[in-house]
Amino acid sequence: MNLNRKVTLLFGGVSLGTLVMLIVISLYAFRSYSIASSTAHVRTAAEMVRVHLTEAMIHGIIDKREQFLDRLMEVQGLRSARVVRSSHVNDQFGAGMSREMQADETEKLVLADGKARYNLDDIDGESIFRGTIPFAASARGTPNCLQCHNVGEGDVLGAVTIELSLAELKRKALATVFMIIVTVAVFSLLAILAARRLILPVGSTARAVERAVERALKGDFRGRVEQRTDDEVGEIATHTNDLLTFLDQGLGRISQRVVQLTGRTVSHDENQLEVAIDMVNGLADASGFKQAIEEDETKAQIFDRFGKVLVERFGIEEFSIYETDGPKQLATVSVNGVPNASCHWCDPQILARGEMCRAKRSGHTVDGFAQPGICYAFQPSAEGGEARRHYCVPIMQCGTVGNVVQLVVPESKIDEFQEQMPYVQVYVREMAPVLEAKRLTETLRESSLRDAMTGLNNRRFLEEYVDTLIASNRRRKATIAILMLDLDYFKIVNDSYGHDAGDSVLKALAGVLKHSVRASDMVIRFGGEEFLIVLQDTDAEGAMRVAENIRAAVAEMKVQAGGTVLQKTISVGVATFPHDSDTFWQTVKFADVALYRAKEEGRNRVVMFASEMWEGHAESY
Repeated sequence: MNLNRKVTLLFGGVSLGTLVMLIVISLYAFRSYSIASSTAHVRTAAEMVRVHLTEAMIHGIIDKREQFLDRLMEVQGLRSARVVRSSHVNDQFGAGMSREMQADETEKLVLADGKARYNLDDIDGESIFRGTIPFAASARGTPNCLQCHNVGEGDVLGAVTIELSLAELKRKALATVFMIIVTVAVFSLLAILAARRLILPVGSTARAVERAVERALKGDFRGRVEQRTDDEVGEIATHTNDLLTFLDQGLGRISQRVVQLTGRTVSHDENQLEVAIDMVNGLADASGFKQAIEEDETKAQIFDRFGKVLVERFGIEEFSIYETDGPKQLATVSVNGVPNASCHWCDPQILARGEMCRAKRSGHTVDGFAQPGICYAFQPSAEGGEARRHYCVPIMQCGTVGNVVQLVVPESKIDEFQEQMPYVQVYVREMAPVLEAKRLTETLRESSLRDAMTGLNNRRFLEEYVDTLIASNRRRKATIAILMLDLDYFKIVNDSYGHDAGDSVLKALAGVLKHSVRASDMVIRFGGEEFLIVLQDTDAEGAMRVAENIRAAVAEMKVQAGGTVLQKTISVGVATFPHDSDTFWQTVKFADVALYRAKEEGRNRVVMFASEMWEGHAESY
């Protein structure tokens, strides 16, 4: 129901209610007035009859009282008038006329108690007002009733009954009420028409605003509201149009910018507002994702978070993430969310020959959704009896492909996921610079912790790792053996054959050391020709055995330097933690003390640290 109809019904209801109440009040007022007026007329007529009867008795013409009553009937509206006598009068003067003796029930009550009674009756469809007035004896006034009648004060001598017809009065009352009804109805109709004329622009504007808002809710802000008046309603229409124009232009600019960021195209049949909200939410989520991965420590954590986004936000449960491993190879980072799993959706040959991957080779997105079979390396298994298609996105790092994200979707869900791909591209774009930063950080960190010439970890690496090493050792209550090694007479090699020959010797020595210990042990280039080996879970006896093997292997080592074959020996000092010291770096110092003792004792030997080497000689070291 529209506003105009509601207002019309409201005014109509108010008018009808007012009319009904006015009719009821008027009828009640006319009835009350009629009864009061008739009562006064009856009392007046009764007083006239009483006076006439009194005068007739004084002048001796009481026998002509019937003529007076007959003439009284000529009064308009007077239907009947008659007099009844009480038993007091009959006892004194004898019976009167026959009709004066036939009192009805009402008259009998009046003669008995002396109280006037009034009744309004409907006789043959005519409203009749009847009043019965008693004549009571009284010693007051002139003539004195008690002078002629043998009765006491207040005794009822008789009663007069007057009947008035209210037909004419009723007709006039109904005519008056009818005129009131007509007047009020005409006034109400005019008021309703005037109200409709005033409210019509409001209702029309409200309907126009409603239609414009409905269109806006569907993303169409081109609806306009016609301005019908120059008052507040017209201002509402104007402001509504201004708002729609502002929203249309603003949403258009937002959509254009977001489309530039996401690459998602918007069709005309889509809800522009919902699309814009969806795109903005997608960008906000991608921004939050970028902030999260920027605080991740490793690339593995970033790829794990990205895999969860693919599953939880986009519903893509089948995917692979590859990383370049050298200039020509690929390595699987994650397959269906499982880290370092084997190649599943492509020919495994791409791991050895990365150029087989079209995304890796071209550096462009490979859309297998739109072009099935575009990449020959894609070999999906039809799990669940349904074929798959793929969508591969390369992640560029320093101008080359660093990673490839492969999304695999069943053919039945291609259309559903086709709309999600621009948002996936946004996530990949946000992830690319973070991955590049992590790669550069890892490369820089790796270079700062590793000796470039020998490929061994350096002293800085040991300084950063030592806290973790000691905590793990104490938790396991294990022993760590420290070997300090130094080539004998290495300076002669540099002086006699040059630094290139010296570098060759150091590289060969690093190879011997790495092959002489376990993978869990650490070989550190401590400085110059000095090396340090950390043997985990190794006691003094085991450490001496490993050190002796190293000494022997180095003694047999031969290094080709130009036209000369060089052969060197090595001295080794051994100390154990926490047996020799409960401080790691003090244990290293003790191993260095043992190394000096090996040098002093003739070189090419292994010496275990003993407490007497330190006692009394600390200042010399």
